[in-house]
Amino acid sequence: MSLNSDEVRRIAQLARLAVDDREAEGFAAGLSDIFDFVEALDAAEIGGVEPMAHPLDAEQRLRPDAVTEPDQRELFQAIAPAIDGGLYLVPRVIE
Repeated sequence: MSLNSDEVRRIAQLARLAVDDREAEGFAAGLSDIFDFVEALDAAEIGGVEPMAHPLDAEQRLRPDAVTEPDQRELFQAIAPAIDGGLYLVPRVIE
C-alpha cells in the first residue's frame, strides 16, 4: 500500500495537524515504506510458531512472598498529628 501526498494531507486534517506540501511528500514516502514493510511481515509463514511474551527464553526471578518487616502501624500512628479510625488525617489543600 502506498500513500500519496493528498492522502497524507487528508489524514493530517482529520488529526488536526498542520502539514505543508514538502512535509506531506516526505510523510507519504515514509508511511508507504512502513506499510510495505508490514505487508512483507504479513507474508511471512508463521504456521506452527507459538506466541512469545518475550524474545528471550527467560523466566523472571521472583523473591518468595513472605513478610520481611513487622507490623508497626500502631507505632507510626502514635506519632501522627491526627488520625481517625486508623487513617491519617491531613489538612485540606484544594478547596
